[in-house]
Amino acid sequence: MALPYCVYVLFSEKDHLLYIGFTTNLENRLNRHNTGGNKSTAPRIPFQLIFCEYYLFKDDALKREEYFKTSAGKRTLKLMLATTFEKLGYKMPEQVISIEETEE
Repeated sequence: MALPYCVYVLFSEKDHLLYIGFTTNLENRLNRHNTGGNKSTAPRIPFQLIFCEYYLFKDDALKREEYFKTSAGKRTLKLMLATTFEKLGYKMPEQVISIEETEE
C-alpha cells in the first residue's frame, strides 16, 4: 500500500532555485508544474524532482513541508542533498523560494 501524502522538493532548471510543496498525487503535481499549470511556478519551468518523502497522515506531511521552509529545514536539505546540489550547480540562497499551495 502506498502512503498517500507526499512532500517534495523541485529544482528549477531556469533559475536554479528550489520549490517545496505538498501533494497527494506527485505525478500529476509534477506535470502541472512542468506544463505551466500553476501560475506561480510557470515562469520557472522546467523543474526536476530532487527529493520526496511520503507520509501516512496529512498532518505529518504538512509539518514536514513547513519545516523544510524554515532556516533549520533548509540547512537539513543542504546536508541531505549536498551531492545533488553540487552536481546541479545549486548554491543555496539566504531564502529558498517556496510558495504555499493547496493540496490536489
